[in-house]
Amino acid sequence: MSTIRRAALLAASALTLSALAAPAATAAPAVPAAAVSSASSLAALHGSALGPSTIPFTAAQVTDHGDGTFTLTWSAPRGTRVTVYTGASRDAIDLRHAVAHGEATGSVTLRGLGDADRRWFRFEPSRGDGLTLADRLVRLDGTANLRDVGGYRTADGHWVEMGEMYRSDALDRLTDADLTVLEGLDVRTVMDLRTDDEVAAAPDRVPAGARDVHLDVLGTTASFAPTSATDSERLMVEAERTMVSSDAARAAYTTVLDHADDRGAILFHCTAGKDRTGWASATILTALGVPRETVEADYLASNDYRAQANAAVLAQLPAAQAEIYRPLLDVRSQYLAAGFDEVHQRYGTFGRYLFSGVHVGLLEQLSLRHDLLVG
Repeated sequence: MSTIRRAALLAASALTLSALAAPAATAAPAVPAAAVSSASSLAALHGSALGPSTIPFTAAQVTDHGDGTFTLTWSAPRGTRVTVYTGASRDAIDLRHAVAHGEATGSVTLRGLGDADRRWFRFEPSRGDGLTLADRLVRLDGTANLRDVGGYRTADGHWVEMGEMYRSDALDRLTDADLTVLEGLDVRTVMDLRTDDEVAAAPDRVPAGARDVHLDVLGTTASFAPTSATDSERLMVEAERTMVSSDAARAAYTTVLDHADDRGAILFHCTAGKDRTGWASATILTALGVPRETVEADYLASNDYRAQANAAVLAQLPAAQAEIYRPLLDVRSQYLAAGFDEVHQRYGTFGRYLFSGVHVGLLEQLSLRHDLLVG
């Protein structure tokens, strides 16, 4: 696909997000009282199933600088000693040889750890259970925004396990080497959230043996011609609301949630991996009890991962037109906020949205937490 054609497809993809303007608000279906939980009470629901967290870390992160160096940071209660181990896969951490030691709060930069498609680290505290993390970004030649949905802490101190769920931009440019990496990450289900036209223009390449499930969030394709940056922002806000309210979107996200705890890793994606994919990630993380500010940070991270690709698209446009189209390529706090506001307007609470909007009841929520949280 030519660079110009791909740029046009990315811009058109963003524009089609407003094709399904949110219908007039309707009363939410009656929901059993036991199923009506707000986003703030989801962590308490999980706690009743798995008990108090046994992982003492209040923060931990791995940053791969892309040049063979890794920066690790962590924070735990005072008096905790931390030992760090590493391995070339999540299930092959070398626990015989430590690569770092530290106090309760620490930061260390490591070099010379050897080749690995994705390097993993095990943070072992002197008290409590350990935590296994990797850099969130999976570095492939054919994607810019393929990253792990895990590695986030819930409101009640549990952690979303890494290596179980991935979010991404389009997969049509994956190389054979990229596919080998995804096979090594045990990706067994790929959920494509794009329209029929997008799929036809840029078909997925998927790892050997993986299911490729097409879930059209938009349900239609339309063309729009915004005349100002403000107009583009309005279209994106309307699109975010649509991803909560439209029949096509609710059906698609119902299937995503239904597969979220499948055996093997799942990967869901759209074209840029930021809007339709962003709401899927926001829904899953919120259902798991991750705080809103963390969910928003995950959503906004697409601006960093897609910075180079977006700059290339805008560079092909006249300056005035680039300013009009920039909001279509960005993710912004007000876009995500519109989605959560639509949840509130239509369902009252996030728990009602899960139950009536995407058909995730209490038992399903507990199953997700049991399968996708650690600690």
